[in-house]
Amino acid sequence: MSRLALICAAVAVLGGCSMFHRPMPAAPAAPVAAADTAPAVETIPFRMGVSSATVEKMAKQQGCTGGQGAGLITEPGPVEVYRMRCEDGQMRGKVFMARCELRQCRQM
Repeated sequence: MSRLALICAAVAVLGGCSMFHRPMPAAPAAPVAAADTAPAVETIPFRMGVSSATVEKMAKQQGCTGGQGAGLITEPGPVEVYRMRCEDGQMRGKVFMARCELRQCRQM
């Protein structure tokens, strides 16, 4: 074996052994999720739309009554989405939603 090969072998062996005699590096700290950084629930203010009465009638036919009525949850325009919270009737505790395109409404 050549002298250079012996030196390379000795360096490799000694380099490998030295890792057992050094203290281990500290493990990186895991990120902690703070309770106050949880996303807040977004509430949508109630807005009447041109088809609110139509959607309220549709909801009543499905057994959804009570609450403020059908509120517009999208921007006013040719296509609108309405939401109504059912507080009475057979759909109590549920949400009735409808999509209206050019005042033609369908339940979602």
